[in-house]
Amino acid sequence: MSARGLVHHIDLTVSDLARSRPFYEAVLGFLGYRRSADHDNGSDWDRIGEPFHSIGILKARGDGAERTHNRYSPGLHHLAWTSDSREDVDRLHTLLLEIGATILDAPADYPRYGPTYYAVFFADPDGLKLEYVHGATASGR
Repeated sequence: MSARGLVHHIDLTVSDLARSRPFYEAVLGFLGYRRSADHDNGSDWDRIGEPFHSIGILKARGDGAERTHNRYSPGLHHLAWTSDSREDVDRLHTLLLEIGATILDAPADYPRYGPTYYAVFFADPDGLKLEYVHGATASGR
């Protein structure tokens, strides 16, 4: 299979690196990423050997650098990761509760998204909507 066109990396902007690093360390660590770099402007987590292998956080700058994320403004609406099982979704939910993360929607079936769609929706410290999902979407993805 060709890697052509697959997402290579994503960088997310955050208002406070000291607040966001522990959140992303917990969530991305759970998902199999390992922090590979810290620098003055942010951090990176990698999945070595994967076609999509890097998520970074960067200190927000300029207008709106201190505002909460609005997923209905132009830009990123939300980011979703694939789970291996419903139980794995539940395990991440438990971790999120332990670290005091904002849960937007607890793990549940979401048949409007697909017949086997089971997910937890949560937010990062800046309000960016994140999701961990198991099952197929209505379009078969």
